[in-house]
Amino acid sequence: MFKRIFVILACLLAVSACNADDTPPPAATNWTAGTHYFPIDPPQPTSTGDKIELVEVFSYACPHCAHFQPYIDELKTKLPKQVQFVYMPAVFNQSWEPFARAFYTAEALGVLEKTHQALFDALHRDKKPLRTIEELAEFYAGYGVDPKLFLSTAQSFVVEGKLARSNDLVKKYGVQGTPTLILNGKYQFSATSAGGFPQTTELVKYLVTKELAAKKGGK
Repeated sequence: MFKRIFVILACLLAVSACNADDTPPPAATNWTAGTHYFPIDPPQPTSTGDKIELVEVFSYACPHCAHFQPYIDELKTKLPKQVQFVYMPAVFNQSWEPFARAFYTAEALGVLEKTHQALFDALHRDKKPLRTIEELAEFYAGYGVDPKLFLSTAQSFVVEGKLARSNDLVKKYGVQGTPTLILNGKYQFSATSAGGFPQTTELVKYLVTKELAAKKGGK
């Protein structure tokens, strides 16, 4: 009898947890520098021209980034036209380097859009053993990319240059973990500092409004 009651209570708690995850908690109204977001000193250059740049520093190897990806997909649909979203792979250890190289290779070969979520799924849902650049070349072959072309592009001057730039910027941003978001080279924050995944969208809106006002005031 007690066992049955325990099982029922466990199921109710599980359902409550799922419902809690589906219902975003109230967004903060007073976003505070040093608590919810962190100014980058000095601010770093952006790559989006006149548009406000929103960067996600991530890694395919990071399970938290895989969990965050659906929120990123939703967030991108809500960004105003003045904002451009950019992915930036991080290399915090040697095992992450092939994934960063694969990202820039897929971008150079024009297959990033159809392989980005697929690689997250292969690694974190399907648990496929993709650790080396050669194994990743075989993965991308499933999306029409010649493995030899993939490997040669992965070692190209263009990819090496992008890797060097991202490694340099990640350090200058002061990023300590992934996923981390960078707004216009001036602010870094995460779902943790924002108070959760849903609140991150509200914080992005706040900082974008802040940047738009700064641009307007500078004219």
